[in-house]
Amino acid sequence: MQFVDEVTLEVYGGDGGNGAVAMRREAHRPLGGPAGGDGGHGGDVILRADQGLTTLLDLSYQRVLRAEAGEHGRGSDQYGKGGKDKTVRVPMGTQIFDSESGELLADLDAHEQTFIAGKGGRGGRGNMRFVTATERAPRHAEDGLPGQHRKLRLELKLLADVGIVGFPNAGKSTLISAISKARPKVADYPFTTLVPSLGVVSRGHDRSFVVADIPGIIEGAAEGAGLGLRFLKHIERTRVLVHLITVDPDPERKPLRDHDVLRKELARFDPALAERPSIVVMSKLDVTEAREAMPQLKRTLKRRGIELLGISAATSEGIPELLNAIEKLLADNPVPTAPRAAPLPRGKKPKDEPEAEDELAEDEG
Repeated sequence: MQFVDEVTLEVYGGDGGNGAVAMRREAHRPLGGPAGGDGGHGGDVILRADQGLTTLLDLSYQRVLRAEAGEHGRGSDQYGKGGKDKTVRVPMGTQIFDSESGELLADLDAHEQTFIAGKGGRGGRGNMRFVTATERAPRHAEDGLPGQHRKLRLELKLLADVGIVGFPNAGKSTLISAISKARPKVADYPFTTLVPSLGVVSRGHDRSFVVADIPGIIEGAAEGAGLGLRFLKHIERTRVLVHLITVDPDPERKPLRDHDVLRKELARFDPALAERPSIVVMSKLDVTEAREAMPQLKRTLKRRGIELLGISAATSEGIPELLNAIEKLLADNPVPTAPRAAPLPRGKKPKDEPEAEDELAEDEG
C-alpha cells in the first residue's frame, strides 16, 4: 500500500433544508391555519480516528468531502429529513489544520476520536413556527443555512512507542522484521525503505509496544536533504529512540560518525529529540567488519556515558537483550515528551553540541 502522510481537502457540511409555507385545507379543520414544517438540518462531515489505518492514501483520491443536505419542509406539519453525516476514517495520529490560517484544529491521537470538520447548516423554520397572537396565518418561512465550508490540511504523525533511526542500509527494516510482523521490502542497496513501517512487538500476555522504522536519515536531513525532512516528524511522538549504526562499505561512513550525525540531525529538527531516551545499537554483527569494530566503539561510547548494544537481526544475536532494554526504558518513561519546539535556523548548531570530528580522528584514525 502506498504511504501518504499529508493531504489537502475541502469539506462542505450539508445545507439546511428550507422551511415550508403551507396552509391547512382539511374539511374537519374549517379555520385552517399554517401547516408548513421545518427544513431538516444538514449533515456533518466527521473525521474519525482508526487505529487500523496507517496512511492517508484514501483521502488523496477524494479531495472534496460533502455531507448530505437536509430536506425541505412540507405541508401538513411535515418536517424535512435531516441530511446524513459524511464520516471518514483517518489514521490515529492525524493532525487537522486550517490550510489558510495554519491553525491546528484537532489532533486525533486516540482510537474512535472524532472531529467535526464541516458542520451542517441548520434547517429553516416553517410558517407554523411564526404564529403569534396578532398574526394567526403567517405566510413566510426561513431558508436553511448553508453548511460550513473549510479548506483543511491533514498531516499524519505516526503513533509509535519506539522509533528506529539510522543511516540508509543500517539494517532498520531487517530489525523491525525480526522483532515484529511488519514486512517492509528489504534489499542490499541504500534507500530501500521509502516509507515508514509500523510493527507491534509482542512481549507476552498483555505486554506489547509499537515500533516504527523511519526511512534513512542522512547528513543535512533536518534541512531537507534526502528523505529525512519528510519523515523526521514521525518520531516526534515516540518515547524511546533506537539509534542503529553499523560498518558500511562506503569509506566515508564510520559508525561513530554516523551516530554523531544522527544526533545532530535530530537536534536540528527538534532539540527535544536529541534528549529523548535512546539506545545505541551496533547492527549486523554477523558481518566480520562490524564485529571487529564493536570493542573499540563500545569503549569510545562508554567514555561518553553511552552503553552500546550489539545485535544481528539475521541470527537473532542480541535481540532478547535489546527488547529487554527497550521495555525497561518504556517503563521508565510512560509519559510522552513535550511537543516539538521550533526548529533552529538552517545551519545553526544546537547549543553545546559536541564536535564529532576531533574524537573521530582520535578513535578511528
